[in-house]
Formats: sequence, structure tokens, C-alpha cells
Amino acid sequence: MPKTAETTSLFKKIIAAILAFGPGIFAIGYTIGTGSVTSMIVSGSQHGMQLMWVLLVSCFFSGVLIFVYGHYALISGETALYGFRKHIKGGKWLAILIIIGITFGQWNSLMGILGISSNIIYELLALRFPSLAGHQYGIVLGIAILIVSIFYSIMLVGKYSFFEKLLVIFVSIMGLSFVISLFIVHPLPIDVVQGLIPSIPNVPGGKMMVAAFVGTTMAAATFLSRPLFVKGKGWTDKDLTHQRNDAIVAATLVFIISGSIMAVSHGALNGQDKSITHVLDMAGTLEPIAGKFAVTIFFFGTLSAGLSSIFPCALIAPLLLADYQSGTLDTTSKQFRVVTFIACLVALIVPIFGANPIQVQILTQVFNVFVLPAVIIGILLILRKSDVMKGYKTPLWIQLSLYAALIFSCIISYNGSLAVLEYFN
Repeated sequence: MPKTAETTSLFKKIIAAILAFGPGIFAIGYTIGTGSVTSMIVSGSQHGMQLMWVLLVSCFFSGVLIFVYGHYALISGETALYGFRKHIKGGKWLAILIIIGITFGQWNSLMGILGISSNIIYELLALRFPSLAGHQYGIVLGIAILIVSIFYSIMLVGKYSFFEKLLVIFVSIMGLSFVISLFIVHPLPIDVVQGLIPSIPNVPGGKMMVAAFVGTTMAAATFLSRPLFVKGKGWTDKDLTHQRNDAIVAATLVFIISGSIMAVSHGALNGQDKSITHVLDMAGTLEPIAGKFAVTIFFFGTLSAGLSSIFPCALIAPLLLADYQSGTLDTTSKQFRVVTFIACLVALIVPIFGANPIQVQILTQVFNVFVLPAVIIGILLILRKSDVMKGYKTPLWIQLSLYAALIFSCIISYNGSLAVLEYFN
């Protein structure tokens, strides 16, 4: 067999393997966006690997919640909010609170995502065409409008399989870019080990960074949307093993990719008195060490992270509404087209006003933690309904993990409240 044919066959096998864990691609897309990238880079540059423990704990709890929500969907045949409204006393109001909280957080994130993605494309163009300097606002806004228009047009296609394949491309580029960057710039192993010892940076903004870490890694939208994506994949109660493996792979990849970003940032800035305040700073830290090649690779990784998150963030409101109403998402409905259009308009706020997308993105990640306890309480209550779960017994270690996740989320929510108050005072 010719070498080119062997290469093509290997590539097809890799793509097939990735697609076998389809719904996990959406979990990664929700979790690792420019918000996650920004938080990891700023943390690595300012605090080294000190918050590695927060990432590890968040990814573990995230994996458990992805698993539990997926199992609930396959066993009960229902989606989350629809089940809360139907089976839990007061579940209607719990579901409405979750819809409002998650939509607010994700639409705020969407503003930062589009702002950073547009700025990255501008910076890539400016590296090639220096004459573009001085025209940043108009070019960035034009790029943002173009991105939103393209993505809205794609969303109108309205097919799960199409969304999934597109996300596979973005997530694969993102993962490879950041892992390659890790081989170029990496921290000392002792720094990684020390980062697994729980501690909070005793500096202004330290509490906010911890809350931002949890807000982006334990993304409530990831868990709530899981049942709809599992159903969209066509899985049934015969695919429980696939669902479990998919959850494990998703949480593991989130940890590896996020940890790589933090490590690259720390390795590039180790011992240097520099801070990350603008988009170019995020990749520019690599240039003195590895040249413009590293800058380009890191930019493409960050851009892929942003583009892979635009879809999930723009889809979240119609997903949650469909979940609450009937448990079935109709991507051809007027409601879907109108709500996603509003989301696209909201996304343009940061580019229109020319706000600093780095600062906006970190702050919006903090808001995501406040709805997390409600999402965990909802699934804990529904798992106790033996008639809904058709006799399925949740393993004891899963139950204990969920209660631990609830306590952790309440502590982080309190910590996030203090961080927000400090930020505005």
C-alpha cells in the first residue's frame, strides 16, 4: 500500500475514534474556550503552577457531573430541566433559576470570546501586514461581525452531526497547538508538584482567579446540555459504557489541555516581571524564547478555543429553553433562530465598545460559579427518584463525590462573591 494511502487510512481512524466520543467534544467546547485559556495564561504568568490543584479538583468533579447527567438521560430517557420540572417539588422554579443563571453567564462569556477571537485574527494579520497598525478598532469590529454572521448561518443548518464534526476540527487544532507549545516552553517538574498542594494566592485578584478557574472548568452549561447532546448522538441505555468512557475522556482532555496552557505561560514568564493585560501579551510571551513560530501556534490554539466555544455558548439559551419545555431541541423552529440571533447580537457588545476582552473574560468566568450549586442540587434530587431512574442505583462513591462537589461549589461561590465585591470596590 502506498505511504499516502496508509497516512490517509490512519487519519480516518483517528477521526473515527474522536467521533466515537462525540458528546464529549461539546463538553470540551463548553469548558475550554478563550475564558479558560485567558484564566490559565494569566494564572500561569502571575502565580506559576500554584492553582494546579484547583484545576485537578474541578476536572474531577466535572467528569463526575458529566457522567451522572449522561447516565440520567440514557436511563430515564429525559433531559435535565424537563426532569427537574416534572419530578421535583419546586423544580419549575429551580429550572427557571438555572436557565437565567447559565444564560447570563454564557452570554457574558460569549462577549469576551468574540472579543478575544477577533483581536487574535487582527494580531495575526498585523504580524503579516504591519500597515494595519492604527486601524485596530474598525478591523476588529469588522472581523467580529463576519465571525458572528458565519456562525449564525452555520447554526441555521441545524444538524447535530454537523456541529459535532466542526467542533472536532476546532478542538483538535486547539489541543495540538497547546501541547506543541508545551514542548517548546515548559515549567520545572517541581513547580507542577508544588502546584498540587492546596493554596490561594495571597495577592489582589487571587480569590477571583480561583473562582474563574472553577467557573470555566466546572461549567454548569456543560452538564445541563449533556442529556440533549447524548440524545442528539442517538445513544440509548445500551450505550452506558460509551457514555462513561466519553465522560472520562472529556474530563481528562480538559485537564491536559488546560494544564498545558498554564504550564506554557509559567514556563515563558518564569522569573520575569511581566503581566498579561492584552491579547498580544498572551502569545507574545513565547516570542523571545521560540520566535514568531511559537506565537503563531499559540494564537491558532487560542483562536480554535474561542471558535469552539462560540457554538456552544450561542446554543445554550435555546438548548435550555427546549430542555425546559419538552426535552427536545428543534433547531428549525422560530424560537431557535430568534434566540440564537439575540445571542449573536450580545456577543458583539465587547467589540462594539472596544472593551479589553482579557479583563471582561476573567470577570465573566466568575459569574458562572454562582449557578453551579443549583445544578448539583437538581441532579442529587432527581437521582433519588427510583421510578425515574428505573431502579438504577447510583454507586456510593459517585454520591459522595456529588456531595463533595456541592460543598466545593458553595465555598467557591462564596469566594467568588468576595472577589466580585473586591473588584468593584
